[in-house]
Amino acid sequence: MLGTLRQLARYGALVLCLLLLPLAIAFAPGHPEIAAAAWILGALCLLGVYDMLQRRHSILRNFPVIGHVRWIAELVRPEIRQYLVEADEDAAPFSRSQRSLVYERAKGEPGEHPFGTLLDVYRDGYEFIGHSACPATAADPKTFRITIGGDQCARPYSASVFNISAMSFGAISANAIRALNAGAKRGDFSHDTGEGSISPYHLEMGGDIVWEVASGYFGCRTADGHFDPDRFAAQAALDQVRMIEIKLSQGAKPGHGGVLPAAKVTAEIAKTRGVPMGQDCISPSRHSAFKTPIEMMRFITQLRTLSGGKPVGFKLCIGHPWDFMGIVKAMLETGVTPDFIVVDGAEGGTGAAPTEFSDHIGVPMREGLLFVHNTLVGAGLRDKMKLGAAGKIVSAFDIASVLAIGADWANAARGFMFAVGCVQSVQCNTNRCPTGVATQDRLRQAALIVPDKAERVYNFHRLTLQALADMLAAAGLGHPDQLKPHHLVRRVNATEIRQFSELHTFLRPDELIDGTCGDGFYGRNWERASAATFAA
Repeated sequence: MLGTLRQLARYGALVLCLLLLPLAIAFAPGHPEIAAAAWILGALCLLGVYDMLQRRHSILRNFPVIGHVRWIAELVRPEIRQYLVEADEDAAPFSRSQRSLVYERAKGEPGEHPFGTLLDVYRDGYEFIGHSACPATAADPKTFRITIGGDQCARPYSASVFNISAMSFGAISANAIRALNAGAKRGDFSHDTGEGSISPYHLEMGGDIVWEVASGYFGCRTADGHFDPDRFAAQAALDQVRMIEIKLSQGAKPGHGGVLPAAKVTAEIAKTRGVPMGQDCISPSRHSAFKTPIEMMRFITQLRTLSGGKPVGFKLCIGHPWDFMGIVKAMLETGVTPDFIVVDGAEGGTGAAPTEFSDHIGVPMREGLLFVHNTLVGAGLRDKMKLGAAGKIVSAFDIASVLAIGADWANAARGFMFAVGCVQSVQCNTNRCPTGVATQDRLRQAALIVPDKAERVYNFHRLTLQALADMLAAAGLGHPDQLKPHHLVRRVNATEIRQFSELHTFLRPDELIDGTCGDGFYGRNWERASAATFAA
């Protein structure tokens, strides 16, 4: 008997609707609210019958009407978790504390909080910067700049140590591009275009641009998708374009490429990227302009010449170590060196990526940065180029932690997205971004007021560098380039902390090329690498 009642309870919601419907109809005359309830009950009864007859969802067949609660709960689950359940330090992928810090600084507030740290300083992995018994006077953050451009570069660029990372027009909205670039213009820092090329909205606000040239050669491609030197030269000649960045791979989906479906290729995107309307926009997984490390060096030389001597570098997420070492061997063999390298990490973001790629492919940023730094030191090339780092950087300590292990500057994408209003709704791939940041829907992006958000971008950058200046002063330092591995500390277990200089391997200058490298990992992969091929 009890089992039978449990079986019938599955249909309880539908049965209740069927029982209440006649009563509602009987009392409806003269009572508009009851009449409305009758219409609702009638619709629910029809829905319940449909649920029992449909063959697609077994839950709805077993639990008509009430089974829809599952989909409603799934629909609002991210919002419920973010606003009601998530702890301040739960990173998914950014914690509430991280987002709040960006929001406060974007509004012009310094980002202070009372009553002590919320972090467990005794947990494994807790990190901090050592302070000096004789702190320095905080330096002017406006002096936190580096010169990018080696001896083969005719037009070096003076860059901030904190800049906007690659985000393409198409992935984010026109108004988001405007706000980011206007903030960069006011704060005198750079804005990476992403692989979607230089849109009119990048140019409208006049901020410094790093033009990313990826495998699709958007903005400088032939009709069949190959590199077009003439179109590249015309774009690279723009005064706003300060550097050229060749994208080999990105952290969120390294080695994958991508497709922008024809339905999403608007007239603006088609014109910006140089692709036809009505066709899928393909980003191949590899470049067609070069197939070997040596050919890549020739391509760098070509771009440097075509751009009039502007800095040319490349961005990658480290995968096979011998791939990058092969590139370094090609630098030694040809004598061609890029002006900069940006190391992206597996923790990097994107509008959409296959789950396996974002979760299980690519080296995390810090390990990749250390590897690139060490390889260049061991090959005697580190002083010929600058290193940037990108991957979940939102605070001054995030910047300090990468500068201490080899980076010269840091890039942030999602941090600046928070500054223009992103609430981490995780709707980037749906075109339904609630704040108008990651959408091409004109009504949604119209909610993003450009002057207001540009001010927030400027504030976030300004106050983050001010916080960095204060941190450096506490450590007795005056400029970010003085940060070294021994300044940063990590807890490795409940009773032990170690300086970064103790935790990580750091190669000596030239030890890869003079045969004295005693580290097995670096030695073995250096032997495996070749300037003639990316294959081991």
